[in-house]
Amino acid sequence: MNAISQPNAPMGSGPVMPADMAQKLATPAVYATEELHDIYRWLRTNMPVARAEPEGFDPFWVVTRHADILAVSKNNAMFPSGDRATTFVNAAHVRRNHQITGCPHLVKSLVTMDGPEHRQYRGLTQGQFMPGKLRERAPAIHALAEEVVATMASLGGECDFAVDVSMPYPLRVVMEILGVPPEDYAQMLRLTQEMFGPQDPDTAKAMAALDASQYSAIVQGAVDGLTTYFSAISNDRRANPRDDLATLIANAVINGEPIGTAEEVGYYIIVATAGHDTTSSSISGIMWALATQPGLLDRVRADPALLPALVEEGIRWATPVKTFMRSAAEDAEIGGQPVGKGDWIMLAYASGNRDEAVFEDPFAFSIDRKPNPQLAFGFGAHTCLGQHMARLEMQALFEAMLPRLESVELNGEPEFIQSVFVNGLKRLPIRFRMR
Repeated sequence: MNAISQPNAPMGSGPVMPADMAQKLATPAVYATEELHDIYRWLRTNMPVARAEPEGFDPFWVVTRHADILAVSKNNAMFPSGDRATTFVNAAHVRRNHQITGCPHLVKSLVTMDGPEHRQYRGLTQGQFMPGKLRERAPAIHALAEEVVATMASLGGECDFAVDVSMPYPLRVVMEILGVPPEDYAQMLRLTQEMFGPQDPDTAKAMAALDASQYSAIVQGAVDGLTTYFSAISNDRRANPRDDLATLIANAVINGEPIGTAEEVGYYIIVATAGHDTTSSSISGIMWALATQPGLLDRVRADPALLPALVEEGIRWATPVKTFMRSAAEDAEIGGQPVGKGDWIMLAYASGNRDEAVFEDPFAFSIDRKPNPQLAFGFGAHTCLGQHMARLEMQALFEAMLPRLESVELNGEPEFIQSVFVNGLKRLPIRFRMR
């Protein structure tokens, strides 16, 4: 990496990474560039568990090696999700959340729950995302994939794949499973973007100039809007149950009692938001590889048995969730580095998925990785609930597309979302020929 300063003198609690590097890891724009991986590579080699102290943020540990990320992920009792913010936000944002909800979290959902509570709430819908239930859903998902491919074929040989295909397809899948009517998709997208305060300037322009009180008012308005919307959905599903996820959530019972409003709305929100941006990023990553890697399209089109490997490598290469935060329940060690009780910890999944100790030629997109122990879905108690559905969606789309796709190439410069949390291609202009 170029022009990296030497580490500051170690603090009592451990080594502190260079100040310029720490500030970059707190800067969303860096996550849209290759500089992020330069930083991660340096950290894996020199300071694999390092303390960061960027201006405006609480100090935190950055964990960059695959083995250490895996170890923390598997030990949810020692490194819980609920005690501190689970996404990387500045100190002012944490204060706003406390003002709105009285805790570090804007929404109470599966990602902020631990222990028995997490297991109980996860169990409410887990069966809906397991392979057996997904086999029932597969025909509808395949039909939707065929429809999306037909729409792509009608675009005249040019499109922005990220905008025209990657985003609308998984959004439609998850909204249909949830039970949100098509006319409300745009509203759901807007409200969730406002609630999470997107960091990318293309989606945050209207919020960038707001002061803390104005920002909090918009966020609170989004939470109120989602609560109102999903309360109406729940009331309807209690009176008129259907075969959808909303009916399960609306009628959910734990320990003999209906779940609370906060937990109910949090469940809707996590399903509505987690199921589309992440899958979209992986789909775009696969198309980027098909458009830029000579011979890859011909190879997978000739041998459909390679599709699962294509999907898995697309997930590793994209790593849509770049970071997640944990904290230490007690004094502990990560990779031999002591961390203190209450310390905030960043798991850098994008670094773990480029770890040279685990992946040969980690920056290449290769469908020949066997095994491919990618970390993108997490591990342990908080493993992504929708991982099997995501794989099904991606495989269905490319099963429908590849037999018709004769050629594809870039038709402009790809652009990445600027975000420390969920990040992927936001623009992927391509030129293609289809049968």
